[in-house]
Amino acid sequence: MRVIDTHCDALYKLQAGKGKYTFQDAEELDVNFERLIEAKMLLQGFAIFLDECVPVEHKWKKAVEQVNIFKQHVLHKGGVIHQVKKWSDLENFPEEKIGAVLTLEGIEPIGRDLDKLTQLLDAGVLSVGLTWNNANLAADGIMEERGAGLTHFGKEIIHHLNERKIFTDVSHLSVKAFWDALEEADFVIASHSSAKAICSHPRNLDDDQIKAMIEHDAMIHVIFHPLFTTNSGVANMEDVVRHIEHISELGGVKNIGFGSDFDGIPDHIKGLENAGKYQDFLQVLEKHFTKEEVAGFASQNFLNHLPK
Repeated sequence: MRVIDTHCDALYKLQAGKGKYTFQDAEELDVNFERLIEAKMLLQGFAIFLDECVPVEHKWKKAVEQVNIFKQHVLHKGGVIHQVKKWSDLENFPEEKIGAVLTLEGIEPIGRDLDKLTQLLDAGVLSVGLTWNNANLAADGIMEERGAGLTHFGKEIIHHLNERKIFTDVSHLSVKAFWDALEEADFVIASHSSAKAICSHPRNLDDDQIKAMIEHDAMIHVIFHPLFTTNSGVANMEDVVRHIEHISELGGVKNIGFGSDFDGIPDHIKGLENAGKYQDFLQVLEKHFTKEEVAGFASQNFLNHLPK
């Protein structure tokens, strides 16, 4: 059973490592080439993400550097890893290939310049999260105390994404910005969020948000961060299943996918420490759901929700 994972931070970790390890098999990477093979990965999302301490004047250069790392280190694997630059690439995707797609986590690199956003979309970015946890020129993030919604610029960005049939990712938005984005965006996704009813962390979606996502027929990709999985911050695979069960009970069984956040999390779910453990996780899910439902979580649900 092939897998789609909409969010990892391997590019950030490779950039921070400054050549200390390779994408081929580095143990330091939760997502590397060998682990993607073990996972039977159909598509892996690779986020462009910048640490908040990067000076404003260096953000664009750092983002472009991550795009180059993606091209030079992730894609150069004997042709096995193929960049998905438009969603239709996934139609009849070859069994022997692994898809890799660029995403953007926070619009800080573009400043106020929509031309820079266009350059990233032209490079293959197919999903854009407006913020990380803090406020920026587009919106407030979920950890910003003010809790404001979208700015005029944020709405302008979403309209640009709509024209290009690019996902607007709501995973890190403030609650108000989430509701604003649902009004503005034609193509919505939560690339790495779980259920607040199961774990009360602010990064998770509450039941009203989950129901709204389902009503918009948008995908919710559960995250594999223990901090967002249990209130104790210690979790196993059964704890992740509880989030999937809860979203399913709200009517979202066909709207669930995976967004691990591998390489962006300091701790791991027991038994689900890296991408190579995905097939073990699918076996656990098959104890709770039908094979067809698990195939949906793994990849088919996402494929059914691609922008057209």
